[in-house]
Amino acid sequence: MRLENILALTKATLYGEPSVSLFESVAFEPAKVKRGSLFIAYSPDTIAEALLNGAYGILFDKPTQMGDAEVAWIKVDSIDASLKKLLRFYLLEKELQVYACDPITLRLSLMVSTPSNFCSIDGSMAQVWERLWPLEKKSVVLFSPTLTDPEIFIEHSQLIRAQENTINIIEQTLFETSFIHNDIFYERQMLSPFFIPYLEHLLFFYTFLRIPFQLKGFGKIGHFIPVFTNSRLETIEFGTSDRVVIFEPYLELIDEQIDFLHAQASWAKILYLLPETMRSGLTIGVENILFYRYPEEIITLLQSNHFHFALVAGVDKSILRPARSSMKQLELDF
Repeated sequence: MRLENILALTKATLYGEPSVSLFESVAFEPAKVKRGSLFIAYSPDTIAEALLNGAYGILFDKPTQMGDAEVAWIKVDSIDASLKKLLRFYLLEKELQVYACDPITLRLSLMVSTPSNFCSIDGSMAQVWERLWPLEKKSVVLFSPTLTDPEIFIEHSQLIRAQENTINIIEQTLFETSFIHNDIFYERQMLSPFFIPYLEHLLFFYTFLRIPFQLKGFGKIGHFIPVFTNSRLETIEFGTSDRVVIFEPYLELIDEQIDFLHAQASWAKILYLLPETMRSGLTIGVENILFYRYPEEIITLLQSNHFHFALVAGVDKSILRPARSSMKQLELDF
């Protein structure tokens, strides 16, 4: 990466009189710096170690004590904004095929084995850079505009959606699914049937683009998160009670999840706890919707209402505390 290009693209200010004009690599951690690297200094405290490891340039946006005049000290207004401009420029020559999708489909794609010419990106700008930079030419990239700035890319297309069902559900609960796909039986996957339509679109996308894939098991997706609780509203082992609090941080999914619960658990007493800001925009007319102004109100609402399932929107499961037995076990494990 040439110094002159960095300065032109980011409108940076160069301090010192460096003899270097080209950087061999970009590093975000001091331990990964090699001789000739450009070090991205999110924290000034990391610069000294990066210099010891051979950094030829320091890109920074915070007040910094500059030392060696032969090092390129590159001051920018915002590191993330500068990295976005650099990526946008340097990715042009890679001719990537870029597709946008929703956050759930992206999370599912991270749980599928694919070849090196396919990349799902998520996380901080540094993590996005480290995923995109080594890609070979004409690779396929999947991202979610909700999670990653789409301006990194010159252009992108929408995910190609499934035209027919290829997943055959054999058995399901609200939070687990056994299914068959391509004549392979996946038994008791920790995947709610709520996610199956998203998985269907993802697998069709792979098939349409002829991207080899292998399902490797499903873990935490970060959406529709079930937490089993006791009568004191303490968290207990999965599947050991009939009181489940379900957390969904992504408010745009709430209407769809209300529909799902209403259809799949019509026998149950279901509560819906939504932030007050959703009151005017809610389009589904169902019973047992409660609104909260502050997260602290949620525990009180849950304790004062009977339920089998409670869908809580916009907060993290950390508002619940573990049962005492679980806490003792954690202490023993520690």
